Amino acid sequence: MDETKKMQEKLIQEFTENYMEPLFYFCLKKTGDSEEAQDLTQDIALNILTALNGKSIPTNFSAWVWKIARNRYSVWADKKHRRAESVTGADIADYEIEDKNADILESVIHSEQLALLREGLAFISGDYRDIVVAFYIEDRSVRDIAEKLSLSQDTVKQRLHRARKILKEGMNMAREFGRLSFKPENITFSNSGKFGMMNEPWIFLNRILCKNILLAAYRTPSTAEELAIEVGVALPYMEAELEDLTDATLLRKVGNKYEANIMIVSADAQEKMNAHLQGLVHELTEHITKFMSIYTWRDKYQPGWHGGYQSAEDMKWTLLLQAVDDVNKEIGARYRQEEGNNPQIGPWGYTIRPNGGEWDVVGMEECPCELPSYIGLHGCMHAQDGEMPNIPFGAYQIYYKGIAGKKSDIITYNEGYALQQVVNGEAEKVESALLVRLEEQGYLVKKEEKYEPTFLVLYPDVPPITEEHRESLMNFYESYMKAVEVVDRHYQYCLKQILAEIPEFLKENKHQLNHIVSSFLSTIRGAVLEEAIRQGYLTYDEEKDNRMLGVYLYV
Repeated sequence: MDETKKMQEKLIQEFTENYMEPLFYFCLKKTGDSEEAQDLTQDIALNILTALNGKSIPTNFSAWVWKIARNRYSVWADKKHRRAESVTGADIADYEIEDKNADILESVIHSEQLALLREGLAFISGDYRDIVVAFYIEDRSVRDIAEKLSLSQDTVKQRLHRARKILKEGMNMAREFGRLSFKPENITFSNSGKFGMMNEPWIFLNRILCKNILLAAYRTPSTAEELAIEVGVALPYMEAELEDLTDATLLRKVGNKYEANIMIVSADAQEKMNAHLQGLVHELTEHITKFMSIYTWRDKYQPGWHGGYQSAEDMKWTLLLQAVDDVNKEIGARYRQEEGNNPQIGPWGYTIRPNGGEWDVVGMEECPCELPSYIGLHGCMHAQDGEMPNIPFGAYQIYYKGIAGKKSDIITYNEGYALQQVVNGEAEKVESALLVRLEEQGYLVKKEEKYEPTFLVLYPDVPPITEEHRESLMNFYESYMKAVEVVDRHYQYCLKQILAEIPEFLKENKHQLNHIVSSFLSTIRGAVLEEAIRQGYLTYDEEKDNRMLGVYLYV
């Protein structure tokens, strides 16, 4: 099928689906008789479909359809020996409020502005839109509208006058939609804390529309009308989204404008911060791996502290990432001390939100540069009733190239509790089906009818340190503090980049600012892991099951 034929079929479908009903009402208004309107509609449709089945490919389909409709009406009127009164196509804004005999919609049709009218109604605010629809579409009086909306008649007339001016402006020029209306952008969000009862903030952050509303409002504080145009969504829908996002504290409203109440790191800032990190990662990794030798020392000092379920090489993957997190936490704590007492911060250490939520979030634009491998961290869900103990389980989600089957499954609280029972020698208390499922997920292995963990089990209790061990520990601690100072340099650089683009009101929120910078420090995990592999400190076998790399449980 050639392109011309495809276009013809597309236009035929569009005509039959979207134009038959408006054409009938057009004919009904002209003829004043239902049967004659049906005949005229069929005549118009026949002419249009015949033309489309020929070689006609109109450049402006809507104008072409209504031109044929008017021409066929003129033919019909001639046969009836009467002429339709000439309609000049006067603009909607030129009609006086009291002159309702002049059919506004019909005049718009004849001036080929129906689409613009619909667009105009879609992008004026609710206060004006409701009155325009009630007056012109529903044919209600000014008095009736005033009574229903609890407004004075003068207010209704003023808003009608203002609405006509807004519509005129929109109908006299082509509306230019924003880039986000036809090319929405994707944003990656990082969230920390406790979700709200309605799964805030992810109920919003997983939706492309909400992402782009936040992005548009972050770049430029905007009115609801401006956001509707930028994103390409009719204002009634936009108003509902804005209300929800504001209630969720992801947006804030200042006057009549909305602005994002979160930080979205630009692609440019990400590139600069990543380049700076790459310049530090070799030195940082050397300090951390030197510190890691504490675990070899601990094997001699406290045999069995790691359970013995993983090889020394596999253990290092988890312990290295934990060491990176310890360094990052040291920096985070250092700068949280500057925040002071903040009643808006909850017991989890994050901003208190509606619906029982306590969380902070930061967004990142899509970045063309190659960022370090993403490494997330998940635990198992807390018990619903709050009476069961928390499970000190964690699993780093390692997205490093070249590792087959690298990512462990996310587990539930009951699955985490079952793993704890197995480690404590209480596997007989766990349902057999649950044990089989955990075995299939790679968390357990069955040896001689006995289940054993395949991940790192840590026994954190350390006996008192004697004087003979103190010097060794100080050497390890020195390497650790050198790593902390390297990360501190990176923190200061990231802070500088973020302050250069952050909205002024966010600069006043030290907690939010610290969270933003600390969130970006999470990329250090992937950078150090990649460097440790390059240095030969970490090794792996692509042929074996690597899902338990990064998985641990404290006993």
